[in-house]
Amino acid sequence: MQKYLIFGATGSVGSNLAMQLSEANKEIHLIGRNEAELEKLSAELGCDYTVLDILSDDIYESLKNKFDDIDLAGIAYCIGSIDLKPLEKTNKEDFQKCLKLNFFPIVETIKAFQDNLKKNKGSIVLFSTVAVQRGFANHSIIASVKGAIEGLTVSLAAEFAPNIKVNCIAPSLTNSKIAEPILKNKIMIEGIAKAHPMKRIGEGKDSAAMAKFLLTKESSWITGQIIGVDGGRSTLA
Repeated sequence: MQKYLIFGATGSVGSNLAMQLSEANKEIHLIGRNEAELEKLSAELGCDYTVLDILSDDIYESLKNKFDDIDLAGIAYCIGSIDLKPLEKTNKEDFQKCLKLNFFPIVETIKAFQDNLKKNKGSIVLFSTVAVQRGFANHSIIASVKGAIEGLTVSLAAEFAPNIKVNCIAPSLTNSKIAEPILKNKIMIEGIAKAHPMKRIGEGKDSAAMAKFLLTKESSWITGQIIGVDGGRSTLA
């Protein structure tokens, strides 16, 4: 049976995606850095996992060697960061660090699995942010890098069609580990929630549900799309 690879599988979106795909009787393989959390989640779902540092220099070879003999149905890159600074306090290293985590590994991952996914008419799901379209103060680092991911999405969708679907989800603030510094402030949470027409912040299951749809055959006529899962923030607020 074909498998779905989930990068960042122990995060809020990644873990919810793993659970939703598992509930749909899909074969999954979890990938992340935290072995204890991976082991716990894999035991719950009855699936395999791989401990992998996406920042390693030999990521391309590591992926090829590990998964080259597995038929892939799709990959979801659920790894991300929240990098907020006024522009005057940023430096080149801030942008390079963000690119190194959020962008460059995606390119290497897709290069490693392109032939496999093409053979199986697979799907790729990437993640951006509502800040690319809306424009928020102090978001120059993350919005620039995620904007590059949106450009990569549509470029690869055109290049890989009709053999591989490539889509991108652009969430608003989601209850997750990387958002903990923001979510610690109750007043800030309430203010951000009110800024969304749906009057709440996102949950991992929200973006996971869209990712599941885009990964599977249910979305067979959808590619090259940037889809907001943002409580209406990108278009209504």
